[in-house]
Amino acid sequence: MDNIMMMNQKAIQLLQQWDPFNIGEDKYDTETADVVAALQGIDDPSNLAKVIQSVYEHSFEQWIPFEQCVSISYKLIAIKFEAKCIL
Repeated sequence: MDNIMMMNQKAIQLLQQWDPFNIGEDKYDTETADVVAALQGIDDPSNLAKVIQSVYEHSFEQWIPFEQCVSISYKLIAIKFEAKCIL
């Protein structure tokens, strides 16, 4: 249980720092929550990247290049697997 909480905190921190639209790190609470929830059930970076792109596009009506979404998804998946290794 503690590993999941730690994973979620690290993922939230990473997503808050990401700021893909340069509007301020504290402007993505809803999107961060949606992506962290999706991370629980997705292990494939490409699939997670599609979710990230969709979530942010839906909220901001702006498109993020897929390559940027893939880049952040790899970092999120790494956080997830790091937490699994600690179990």
